[in-house]
Amino acid sequence: MPFKSLDELRAACLDLPAGSDAAAKAVASRQDTLTKPQGSLGRLETIAAWLARWQGRDMPRLDRVKVFVFAGNHGVTAQGVSAYPSEVTVQMVANFAGGGAAINQLARIAGAELDVIPLDLDHPTGDFTVTPAMDEKAFLAAVSAGYEAVAKDLDLVCFGEMGIGNTTPAAAISAALFGGGAEKWTGRGTGVDDAGLKRKVVAIEAGLKRHAAALADPLGIAAALGGRELAAIFGATLAARHLGIPVLLDGFVCTAAAAPLARLHPTGLSHTIAAHVSAESGHRSLLEALGLPPLLDLGMRLGEGSGACLAINIVRSALECHARMASFAEAGVSEK
Repeated sequence: MPFKSLDELRAACLDLPAGSDAAAKAVASRQDTLTKPQGSLGRLETIAAWLARWQGRDMPRLDRVKVFVFAGNHGVTAQGVSAYPSEVTVQMVANFAGGGAAINQLARIAGAELDVIPLDLDHPTGDFTVTPAMDEKAFLAAVSAGYEAVAKDLDLVCFGEMGIGNTTPAAAISAALFGGGAEKWTGRGTGVDDAGLKRKVVAIEAGLKRHAAALADPLGIAAALGGRELAAIFGATLAARHLGIPVLLDGFVCTAAAAPLARLHPTGLSHTIAAHVSAESGHRSLLEALGLPPLLDLGMRLGEGSGACLAINIVRSALECHARMASFAEAGVSEK
């Protein structure tokens, strides 16, 4: 386990390598020579430079792209915050293994490997309305599991999640990090009715009140209000930064899981792009708070890394244009 204490983890979060300005500038310079008006490919051009910056290569590559789906169960489901029972988490992990979920299809079409990592599904986290979701040991174990999952030979990673009830800890973490109260961040998740939505708000308010002493520390927030899969996504996002691997963030839960890193370090999420904005009501506000404009807005709210996986195709398109377009000189096209 790479992190044996919160102090060790905090030190790792504060010691983040910067990207390569030289590689990003090289890509931007090449973009300006290609057979198009400068800037006419919009974000495709900046995506190519982003890949270069965080891979540290003048010519980025996407030979190995991987989607990680972390799965965890949540004690707060006892408060009636989800439309589905918690056993669905285990059932969906089996569905992933059998190739039957949306993420299996999206990963295949995007040319990405898929790795599903269940995290102690037989032991849900604590119900954060009455106890911390995780003590320090459990939190560090989940963070470490995510950190160790990411191999240094990957060119791009996406993180997704599966965990019945996990939009509730995502909303709680968002409220704790950025304020505004529970209602601002709480949506219907898997499709709860009005009564279920009210139960979510009440549970989050109770969690914020009970753990008020932890709310000054982003790591304390993640442990007290989060979940194992959220902690693993945090650890994996940190590992990607240390290894020079760019990250596509998925929906509300994934973004909330990574958000504490942005509060610990001013450039904590600079190596990430928000793949999409989900239909879950708090996600747009969270992306705005983090300064992460989404690539896609398709009304999705599935999780599993599905939106991030769709965005792989956009990143591949950006790289193909950068690498394969002819320059004005090569094509014999007159410049402006």
